[in-house]
Amino acid sequence: MPREAGADAPGVDPEQLWLSSARPRRGRKPAYSREAITAAAVALADAEGLEAVTMRKVAAQVGAGVMSLYSYAPDKETLLELMVDHVSGELPTTNTPTGDWRAGLKAIAHLQRTHMLRHPWLPAALAARRIPGPNTLAFLERALAVLRPTKLDGAAKLEVFAQLTAFVAGHVAHEIARTAASQSPDRAAAEARYLAAVAADGRHPELAEALAAPGRPLTPEATFTRFLNRLINGLDTD
Repeated sequence: MPREAGADAPGVDPEQLWLSSARPRRGRKPAYSREAITAAAVALADAEGLEAVTMRKVAAQVGAGVMSLYSYAPDKETLLELMVDHVSGELPTTNTPTGDWRAGLKAIAHLQRTHMLRHPWLPAALAARRIPGPNTLAFLERALAVLRPTKLDGAAKLEVFAQLTAFVAGHVAHEIARTAASQSPDRAAAEARYLAAVAADGRHPELAEALAAPGRPLTPEATFTRFLNRLINGLDTD
């Protein structure tokens, strides 16, 4: 019987998922491939969001029976693992080391942001612990190569990559939400009036001073770059 994702699910076995054959071992030759099923799930998530990805809908996308999909992904959690690694294959994994690890990390973060904006469901999917598949590991290898000139040990390098990815995912999730909210002029105007009133009430002098400071470019790219620079420029490698 297929497993349902949830708190009682035993979790995804990484050896079974990534080291075993992607094809069912029993029965006649399959009419579908794990790659095709995963691509269909990704297309569904891109178009309708992660909540739209169900085994039934994915089966309909590829013209298969629901039960036949469980030979490739026994539950939605496994399917999500496949989806995350599938889109990770879009990330470039080769680069020419410059020795400037901070610049290298910033380049990786910008690649991740573009990637997550292309697949807006990714930040939510990455919020859960994921088992790195082959494509994810290839990109991790690039990040670790960037960090080679630092004094960090192996565990710290992995922590830095995890910290960077978490920052990008959180920022992109916020960016997507803000973009959706800004599409309402009334909402944006109401927020501006509210902050102006709070700054003028005399009870928040620090906030009033901060809001009175000269503005900075507010484009999504400029905002992300400022936040990223603060994060990476402040990293201590001792």
